Amino acid sequence: MKLAAAQQDDGAAIWGPVDADGIADVSARWSSPAELVEAAMDDAGRAAIAEAAERTTPFDDLRLLPPIPAPARIICVGVNYADHAAESDRAAEPPGHPVLFTRFASSLVGDGQPIERPIASHQFDWEGELAVVIGRRTRLVGRANALDHVGGYACLMDGTLRDWQRHTSQFTPGKNFDRSGAWGPWIVTADQVPDPSALELTTTIDGEVVQHASTSLMIHDVASIVSYCSTFTTLEPGDVIATGTPAGVGFARTPQRWLEPGHEVRVEVSSIGVLTNQVVDAAP
Repeated sequence: MKLAAAQQDDGAAIWGPVDADGIADVSARWSSPAELVEAAMDDAGRAAIAEAAERTTPFDDLRLLPPIPAPARIICVGVNYADHAAESDRAAEPPGHPVLFTRFASSLVGDGQPIERPIASHQFDWEGELAVVIGRRTRLVGRANALDHVGGYACLMDGTLRDWQRHTSQFTPGKNFDRSGAWGPWIVTADQVPDPSALELTTTIDGEVVQHASTSLMIHDVASIVSYCSTFTTLEPGDVIATGTPAGVGFARTPQRWLEPGHEVRVEVSSIGVLTNQVVDAAP
C-alpha cells in the first residue's frame, strides 16, 4: 500500500492511500498522516484503510506534500556508505556508531515542488537517500525486532549546502535551509518491502545518473539504525530516519559540481518510486 498527503486547490490537506489516478482522502477517520501510517502496520489496518477509501482525488488537482508534513523527528545518518566515506576523506575512520544529525520539517518539500538554492550559498549539493518512517512507538528495541517497528519507506533528497555544513563539526546549518530538500512521493508500507537492504538507489540530474548503489552497502543497516536511535529517544509513528547517501555527490567531483536553477533532481528507490524536484533560486 502507498500512503500520501497532499493539498487541494482550496488549501485543505488530505491524506490516504494512493492508486494510479490519485489519493483517496481518509482524513475523516485518521486524524493525521502519522496515525494513518500506524494504522497500516497490520493486515487488518490496511484492510480498514482500503475500505474507507471511497473517492479518489486526481493528482492533477493536488499538490503533493511530504508524506508526513510535520514529523516530530527527522533523524539523518551521515557517511553511511563506505564509498561516500572514501570520497569525503573519512574512510580511515569508519564510524562505530551511526553519525547522526537532524533536519527540520521546514527544510523539506514534497514531490513535484521546487527545492530552493538559498541566497547565502551556491554550494548546493545533492544526496539521494532511502527514508524510513516509524510505524509504532519504539523505545529500546533490539536490532532483531527493529524492522517490526517500521511503518514504511520513501525516497529522500538531502539537499546540502557544503560550505555551511563545514562551518563547524556539526552538520546542522548546511542541512536545514528552508525548502532545500525533499521526500516522498509517498510512503510504501513495510509489508511491501520485506528487505530494505535489497533496494537500488539512483539519483539523476537532468537525466544523468550521478549516484547508483544498493542499500546492501550501508555501513549501518536499517534495523541497526532504528535500534540505535530508539536507545536515546522514543521514536513515534511518523518519525523519519534518512539512512545516508552513497558516492557520487557534487563536492567530491573534479571539478566540483553544484545544483543550479533549472536542474531536475530525481531520486529513485526500487520498489518505492521516484521523487522529482526542480531547483529554483530562493526569493530574497
